[in-house]
Amino acid sequence: MNALLSMYAWLETGLVSLTGFCIQAPLAVITWPFDKRKVVTGRAFRLMGTTAARLNPFWKFGIHGTYVRPAPRTVVVSNHESNADPFIISMLPWEMKWMAKASLLKIPVVGWSMWLAGDIPVRRGEKDSAMQAMGICKRWLDKGMPIMIFPEGTRSKTDELLPFKDGAFRLAIETGADVLPLAVSGTRRALPKHSWRFATARALVTVGTPISTKGMTLADLERLKTMAREQILQMREQLKPLTSAGDAPEGEPARTAESR
Repeated sequence: MNALLSMYAWLETGLVSLTGFCIQAPLAVITWPFDKRKVVTGRAFRLMGTTAARLNPFWKFGIHGTYVRPAPRTVVVSNHESNADPFIISMLPWEMKWMAKASLLKIPVVGWSMWLAGDIPVRRGEKDSAMQAMGICKRWLDKGMPIMIFPEGTRSKTDELLPFKDGAFRLAIETGADVLPLAVSGTRRALPKHSWRFATARALVTVGTPISTKGMTLADLERLKTMAREQILQMREQLKPLTSAGDAPEGEPARTAESR
């Protein structure tokens, strides 16, 4: 039964992606002259992820707690549990450009949609690619568009948070951007690493408190990383009891948020 439902879930995700791209592509042409921040095409792509998540028979995803929409010049950072993370983070009701593995943008339909949305490719382990990606991030921030980065760089194989890389925090300090921590919990079960089968999962994302980099220099980089990491760890611990298996009756929806 799991295999059959997993095949259905992949089919559903593929159909949502294809349908979404067929809508997103004309929108890109229509809005190109005046939507230089690619807000319309970006939100169209995030809506694809949200729709696919809500139609997935295994998943109950939602937003926990209240949140404040980030300032235009913000670097958003989150822990990274699984490939399901982008689906749940896309439920947050604002647009931001994501830094992603360059290989993802080569995937038919999904990669094309990422390109139309303005997401930023980076080849892992290549210094020149990382520098180029950071240059693109700076240009988006200059346009008043938040950036989304997973500072661990890759999914953790365990429940432990991996060390944070410097890039997101260096970017924030150099551009004077705020750092906004997010935490996700429950997605590790949703799509286990190295498995094509989905699993029943309740997952939540929560939004932390923005950290101002005003007055900071690169000498404060480690302190900034520590501040963001501590917030993410604290928020994740708060989410764990809510996303553990059997924490609520079957069919009860995940708690959603109200903007403050």
